[in-house]
Amino acid sequence: MDQPLGASPTSRGINFAVVAPNATRVRLCLFDASNSPLQEVEMSRAENGTWHCLAVGLPRKGILYGYRVSGEGGWETPFRWDDSRVLLDPYATRVAGRARFGVRDAQEQFEPSTGSSFRGTYDFDEATYDWQGVESPNLDLKDLIIYEVPVRTFTAAASSRLPEAERGTFAGLAAKADFLKDLGVNAVELLPVFEYDELEFQRSSNPRDHMVNIWGYSHLNFFAPMSRFSAAGGPHAAAREFKDMVRALHSKGIEVILDVVYNHTAEGGDDDPYVLSWRGLDASMYYQQDAHAYQRLLNWSGTGNTVAGNHPVVQRQILDSLRWWVQEYHVDGFRFDLAPCLCRGSHGEPLEEPPLIRAISLDPVLSKVKLIAEPWDLGLYMVGSFPNWDVWSEWNGRFRDDVRRFLRGEGGMKQAFATRLAGSADLYRVNARRPDQSINFVIAHDGFTLADAVTYNAKHNEANGERNCDGTNDNFTWNCGAEGPTDDPAVEALRQRQRRNIHLALMAAQGTPMVLAGDEYGQTREGNNNWYGHDGPLTHYDWDALRRGQAGEDGGWFRFYRGLLRMRAEHPLLGRREFLSDHDVTWHEAHWDDPESRFLAYTLHDRGQGGGDLYVAFNSHSFAVEAALPALPADEVWKRVVDTNLPSPRDFVAGGNRGVGGIYRIQGNSSILLLRAPKVEA
Repeated sequence: MDQPLGASPTSRGINFAVVAPNATRVRLCLFDASNSPLQEVEMSRAENGTWHCLAVGLPRKGILYGYRVSGEGGWETPFRWDDSRVLLDPYATRVAGRARFGVRDAQEQFEPSTGSSFRGTYDFDEATYDWQGVESPNLDLKDLIIYEVPVRTFTAAASSRLPEAERGTFAGLAAKADFLKDLGVNAVELLPVFEYDELEFQRSSNPRDHMVNIWGYSHLNFFAPMSRFSAAGGPHAAAREFKDMVRALHSKGIEVILDVVYNHTAEGGDDDPYVLSWRGLDASMYYQQDAHAYQRLLNWSGTGNTVAGNHPVVQRQILDSLRWWVQEYHVDGFRFDLAPCLCRGSHGEPLEEPPLIRAISLDPVLSKVKLIAEPWDLGLYMVGSFPNWDVWSEWNGRFRDDVRRFLRGEGGMKQAFATRLAGSADLYRVNARRPDQSINFVIAHDGFTLADAVTYNAKHNEANGERNCDGTNDNFTWNCGAEGPTDDPAVEALRQRQRRNIHLALMAAQGTPMVLAGDEYGQTREGNNNWYGHDGPLTHYDWDALRRGQAGEDGGWFRFYRGLLRMRAEHPLLGRREFLSDHDVTWHEAHWDDPESRFLAYTLHDRGQGGGDLYVAFNSHSFAVEAALPALPADEVWKRVVDTNLPSPRDFVAGGNRGVGGIYRIQGNSSILLLRAPKVEA
């Protein structure tokens, strides 16, 4: 496989190469720009299993292409040949499909059950992109505040006030770079942006055939940006506009992290296959299989298949893809969906040192970008134990669960809550790992919004069409006394406090915080915790609601939310590379083993970092607690920065108020943050 895979220009024409070692015949299928067939050309097989063809005189742009692959062996074998389908080149760097998001057209050549056609394409006459000297912010992981956001839903609504063509696109997100900077985040984690079929659920009649995939966790290619996230339309514009977006965000000091799905593909399982690319090229090579099962493809992803990421050919493809996005598109890192799937062998067996993860960790390009694992799949839970070579970070699911459980008032959670606030040393204090490699979150795309987490005890996913059986049941949420919307002012006041308590816990904790787009204005999805298939008001970002928050018409929530983001970024004690020592923190606690204790207080000490000591306390009892504050010299005072029980604007005071007394009454289900500072005489 020394020659370039995919399509590449030569002085005589265009060379095509694809790996299919077990195929008996491969034909290159050429189409014009409207997807009308031009010709099929026989390809030649090299000894290493790569098929190639030089198309002499073929234009350097305006051509679509794919492969028709034949082989021997049927259902009883590991192969799933289907030469009735023209397969997408796994190495296509541009993919042409339907033109508009969620709207079928003639070019995709949709057939019920079979699905749509996607073709590779290229433009080798395209001018080199001008990055205008803009480089990555290259921020330390400890300094990141990550904003998880789906490209489609972020600007799809008319309330975004963008031109209609830009809504729900890379250009739309780029247009909001100033907003993101003003909000106080410095990294976006984009839900999947590789080419995918948003209408995959509508191939045939099923309970989900009313849904449109807005999340994108269903790649059909690893190299091409989603063509329908382009404002101008088409794969070439999508590539250009993706770079425009990265450049715009980088110019504002915001890094770009991609959520990547190498663990499975859109091709489904043996029960309902969607033959697009890898399955028809060589299912034995690309997918984990159980040779003894009738339906061979293993399903550790929950989507019908699991990619065999540690097969040498597949490993190379994933490594090439990752480098492509770093070098061609200047992205700053990756979050790996269901990463333990990539720690399995070709038969699904867990590998202690998976070759793919090792290769990524030691790669001279990839080891220098942010690498974040979602450390669980359907069979492995690897929070704190993901193979890491000291360079990987992890989504800390334990942080989410323990913070939710303590703040909703569960007994026996104080020690776990304290451990999460201190950087989860029980999970990450191994070898050279650091607290900032814990990606802390309480809310993420996969679950409730922050507003819904304090409004619902149970999921309400009836609109998904699966009788409310989909989505997780282990939410650890609390509706504060009423399920769903209520006119009870006491319940509403408690919910407002709980939102603030959760946000403070996230911002005060050691580790790298991640927030979800929309929580800054209190977005609700009406209790749906699995909202991947709704492309409308339920999921679209409501920019009018944001504007009301910016104007102070939301009870001060947006002001509070943004204020804590900025405080987190500015105070040196709230983001560090070293675990806390006994000199860094004092726990004001004598009842660690009391399961009925739901109060926790501690002081972070300024030992030369700057910013001043911080006193933080959380009261998850329903009653008030009077806390004796640490004594200070006569010329110093504790200033109140946060008290989630107070009305806006007193709930958050940047820099603190003038000072508080030696005893602070912390109301039930509330929290505070105080700053040690010089006393200012009146």
